Amino acid sequence: MKSNRFYLIYVVAGLLGLQACHDKLDVNQKSAITANSMWESEGDAKAAMYGIYNQMRSTFSAAYIFWGEYRSGLWGPGLATNATYSDPFSNRLNSTHTHANWQNLYTTINDCNLVLKYTPGISFINESEKNKVLANALFVRAFCYYWIGRVWGDAPVLLNGFESGQQEDLYPSRDPAARVFEQVGADLEAANGLMPENVTDRNLASKAAINLLQADYYLWMAKVRGEGTEVLNRAKQSVDAVLNNTNYTLMSDFSSVFRNELNQEIVFAWSYVMDEYTGGYPADHLVPLQYISTQYVENPIKVGSHQQWIFLTDAYKEFLSANASDQRTKVSFETFFDAPKNATFQWINKYAGSWENQTRVFDADIVVYRYADALLMSAEIENALDNTGLAIDRLNAIAERAYGTANFYSSGLSPEQVDREILNERKKEFVAEGKIWWDLIRFGVVFDEVPSLAGLEGESHILFWPVHNTSINRNPNIKQTQGY
Repeated sequence: MKSNRFYLIYVVAGLLGLQACHDKLDVNQKSAITANSMWESEGDAKAAMYGIYNQMRSTFSAAYIFWGEYRSGLWGPGLATNATYSDPFSNRLNSTHTHANWQNLYTTINDCNLVLKYTPGISFINESEKNKVLANALFVRAFCYYWIGRVWGDAPVLLNGFESGQQEDLYPSRDPAARVFEQVGADLEAANGLMPENVTDRNLASKAAINLLQADYYLWMAKVRGEGTEVLNRAKQSVDAVLNNTNYTLMSDFSSVFRNELNQEIVFAWSYVMDEYTGGYPADHLVPLQYISTQYVENPIKVGSHQQWIFLTDAYKEFLSANASDQRTKVSFETFFDAPKNATFQWINKYAGSWENQTRVFDADIVVYRYADALLMSAEIENALDNTGLAIDRLNAIAERAYGTANFYSSGLSPEQVDREILNERKKEFVAEGKIWWDLIRFGVVFDEVPSLAGLEGESHILFWPVHNTSINRNPNIKQTQGY
């Protein structure tokens, strides 16, 4: 059963993005929890910690897949489309796009900053509980800055916590991307040092979640930011800590990863709960009820709450379907011909949620990190460290579950072939999980594999997003991403 901790409401008057604070401060103060009233007890600090995750979940609910997957060339129109979707999947971005706005990320960061500011002064019965609160705030702040650095590159690094429109530094400038990534590393090191060993939360941070984010971060820093072997070895250390943690393993049935929530494969997920918080990007992947014949509703066609705005390209579906024994294919997507309507419909089964009283409820937790991530990250790290044999072992662990065949990949593969197969398995394993755009960049093939980027290798700015006009108009110190 999902935890009810996300029913806690955390309201704080803080900075909304990079605009002047008065926009968010101009609320009904009778319902606002101000610094004077809330930062008094252990319970206050824990409520604020849960509030961070509410805000984080909302921030990434739709944007996660736009930033992490829709630009990969593997997505195209659904039954319909509009510019919100077609601009990213064709890599025609502009400064008015909804997800060019970093406002919600900085709101989440500001909430973290306030927890980190006030929690040290609060008395806890058990010091490990205080450390857990602080570690969670550091984890979420690191996660947000990691995404900011990859999405926009240069960006403000804010650490103080805004509570008043009269504070200094309300109009920061963009710091270099190196500074953004430096903060990610520092926050993760601090979070790992504070997080108690016995924590196994899956909707909050844990040692495993921090280690997996660290492995992800170090792998990016080594391969994209050029920091080399020393950083790769840090990535190895981090991912090995997850692989050696007996709380986590691969589920034998791939579909159960998404059907049985908070299972042994899940390391970190955002909680979606009926009557508390539902929705998110999976709502765009199902078929509108009114389009299909009644007898096929949920039998087998999964129906949704609104238009199907985006879907996998034909080429991607063909790639996913190439091996008939791959148990992941049907979980990733299904296709069905509705004879009375003379129409073929397709939908994605991951994160479909519940069908309750003839209504779709998108209450499936969105998985951010799972044990399969650890195995495939490890394969990538080991191959980069010239441990190709071990990389193939990791790759085969994923392949054996997928295809039901031991030693699917032979030991004679070259490092270049292993990299290619790791990327291929990631494309099959993580469909609609917000990762593949980053994979293409990390493996250095984004300009080769994304048709809309062909011939644009000299325009590296195109891998970043522009900054939304709102942020620039409200803060004269923010300059547009170069090239936009």
